[in-house]
Amino acid sequence: MPVPCPLGGQEHGAKTLHQREFRNVKTTLVLSTALAGMAFAATAQEVNVVSWGGAYEVSQVEAYNKPFTAATGIKANMIAADDPATPLKAQVEANNITGDVFDLAMADAIRLCDEGALMEFDPADLPAGADGTPAAEDFVDGSLGDCAVGNIVWGTVIGYDKTKFEAEAPTTVADFFDTEKFPGKRGLPKSPKRTLYLALIADGVAADDIYDTLATPEGVDRAFAKLDTIKNDVIWWEAGAQPMQLLADGEVVMTTVYNGRIFDAMVGEGKPFDVIWDGQYLEINAFVVPKDAPNPEAAVEYVKFATGTQPLADQAKYIAYGPARQSSAPLVGMYQDGTTEMAPHMPTEPEHLTTAVVDDPEFWADHDAELSERFNSWLAGS
Repeated sequence: MPVPCPLGGQEHGAKTLHQREFRNVKTTLVLSTALAGMAFAATAQEVNVVSWGGAYEVSQVEAYNKPFTAATGIKANMIAADDPATPLKAQVEANNITGDVFDLAMADAIRLCDEGALMEFDPADLPAGADGTPAAEDFVDGSLGDCAVGNIVWGTVIGYDKTKFEAEAPTTVADFFDTEKFPGKRGLPKSPKRTLYLALIADGVAADDIYDTLATPEGVDRAFAKLDTIKNDVIWWEAGAQPMQLLADGEVVMTTVYNGRIFDAMVGEGKPFDVIWDGQYLEINAFVVPKDAPNPEAAVEYVKFATGTQPLADQAKYIAYGPARQSSAPLVGMYQDGTTEMAPHMPTEPEHLTTAVVDDPEFWADHDAELSERFNSWLAGS
């Protein structure tokens, strides 16, 4: 199964996602007619970028925004959202677009593109890699869509407080669900997408079989039955910063968390936390530009610049997310502290991919509504 290994060990040059292919993610992009004749207007002096906040925002400001402004004179305004897809959908529905570039999970980018809300891109219009590789060949599989240009490969992992488990540390998803051997509250997101797979992994389902299992009523029942075993011990989170705060405050002893967030806490802040890579949920994020963006020309220039070889490599100096371009791999090395090697902290490190579950946008397009309804009913106790 193909896996992006832009930063990992002996597989630096790998171009595919080994765990499970993103199905029906198109890699041939069509230039929109409106964009085809559009020359970049030097008069556009700013671009509004809506992203996820926190350490991730810092990495984008340092690696993308500051160099972009220095190179073009265009100011890049960063706007934080718990999930940028939410304000984008609201702006589209209100016919009042205020953001120029949005950083979305690929599944949301595909869905909004299908709904006609986004500009389209042509891979030939994107810069080639630093080694001359055409963009269409340089981006890892699944990171280009009709309206989306990938920037990072990231994972949802399990983080825990080492001070709570000095005798024996948890190492697996099964340990996360074992509240007798490893007592204490758990943190989980209010999301079927990022909880049901974890329950099935804990119940013995192989990563390769997660989607086939979830596609059956019996598989869904099995996932909820496993979640039942820890339901009374769960504190639910909704925004990316919350699980780290829950862990730091001692409200939970283990929680699922975005791998870049816990890296920042561990390495950037020196917190006594550690990561369980077993059963990580691997995803790709991408930049999109909505139709009727206030500054469309500047937005397109920003996307081209930010997803170039060097900016994507530079982002990894600040947070442990893998760049979506293969040509970025040789340029990634140390964390900004100058002493921490980034590769062992990357979700794409080969040993971290053994039991990884790769996001499947098509599956969630087909099943999100029904599974969300079941999940919300389960949360409410009905």
